[in-house]
Amino acid sequence: MKNQTVSRSPWTFIPTLYFASGVPYIIINTVSVIFYKKLGINNTQIALWTSFLYLPWVIKMLWAPIVDTYSTKRTWILATQFAMFCSLGLVAFCLQLPNFFFVSLAALTIAAFISATYDIATDGFYLLVLNAAQQAFFSGIRSLFYRLAVIFGSGFLVYLAGQLELSLNNIPLSWTLAIGFSALVLAILFIFHRLILPLPESDSQPHTQTLTETIPFWTVITSYFQQEKIGVILAFILLYRFGEAMLVKIASLFLLDKPELGGLGLSTSDVGLVYGTFGVISLIIGGILGGFVISKYGLKKCLFPMALALNLPDIFYVYMAYTKPSLSLIYPLVSLEQFGYGFGFTAFSVYLMYICQGEYKTSHFAISTGIMALGMMVPGLISGYIQANFGYPLFFVLVCLLTIPGMIALFFIPLNEDKNRQTA
Repeated sequence: MKNQTVSRSPWTFIPTLYFASGVPYIIINTVSVIFYKKLGINNTQIALWTSFLYLPWVIKMLWAPIVDTYSTKRTWILATQFAMFCSLGLVAFCLQLPNFFFVSLAALTIAAFISATYDIATDGFYLLVLNAAQQAFFSGIRSLFYRLAVIFGSGFLVYLAGQLELSLNNIPLSWTLAIGFSALVLAILFIFHRLILPLPESDSQPHTQTLTETIPFWTVITSYFQQEKIGVILAFILLYRFGEAMLVKIASLFLLDKPELGGLGLSTSDVGLVYGTFGVISLIIGGILGGFVISKYGLKKCLFPMALALNLPDIFYVYMAYTKPSLSLIYPLVSLEQFGYGFGFTAFSVYLMYICQGEYKTSHFAISTGIMALGMMVPGLISGYIQANFGYPLFFVLVCLLTIPGMIALFFIPLNEDKNRQTA
């Protein structure tokens, strides 16, 4: 094990660690919606059950102290990567079974808990193995490779499955091969990380304190909920993306559904390009531009305009639902909506960091992101039922209306950037 402690450049493992983080997340929460649609599951069932898959990211704070206390972060990373390879392989196999839906959902649920645990370990490893300057520098790198994983999952894998559908004329087999390929990629990354990941001195220290001595769990929780105007903060976190959370669960279903059912009738490969590739690239560009704008003008001045940028483009889906435009127009409309999402989400992310101050700011951020995941899960649970009962046009109108409460809430949240700079 001596070679594990040698110093390695973060360039050799940080990009691949976060690529391996993004692939399972996007398959579990986004690609699953697409392959269940192609396999004949109705929208209500898809939206309801796949929304529950957000739950591990909502509650991951509950077992984060275990990951932080027992064994090393390196061990947790390798164990969860291997387990994720097995889980995705199981999902691929389950798609061939007659009762594939609930069996594969069970496999995806296991994969979701493993993926959330991997995220805890990876973020902890990032803090241990890099110094403060490196952490700042590689924050953009890890975000980039996470986004590349999103393109790989929602773009390349979906496009690959679509091409296999055409050549094999067998939808279940096409998706088994596509998900199986993603499992193979994770197996290769597991072997790579087994050979390349360093073992930081601080990660190898024996843990002699008890869990309660190491991490004052209830103190962390109560200190978070004792913040000024916590009720307004919680309302803002839960409502800021409420409309978008409903839209994102139904968008790919709308693109895939046949025109006679109200959809646009795109092929699987087209969805992989329109939504999973060009859409995600637009989202990345929006996020980068959002960060630049906030750094130049400050969060307080940018928050409301960026909330508008997030929510107003939802009206493009109302337009598409009523007019059924050509593919050449669908590309820019979806890309513009995703650009606005990336631009507006940046302000949301910065505010979550703003409210996490003091001794437990890392744990407070984990709590905030858990509540954020809850804000994605709850709208997703009801989105399929609403769409099935009202149809796509009225559903997207309702999405636009449900963006209003979050924009109202942002006028009441505590935000004093000067004070924040002094106390940070």
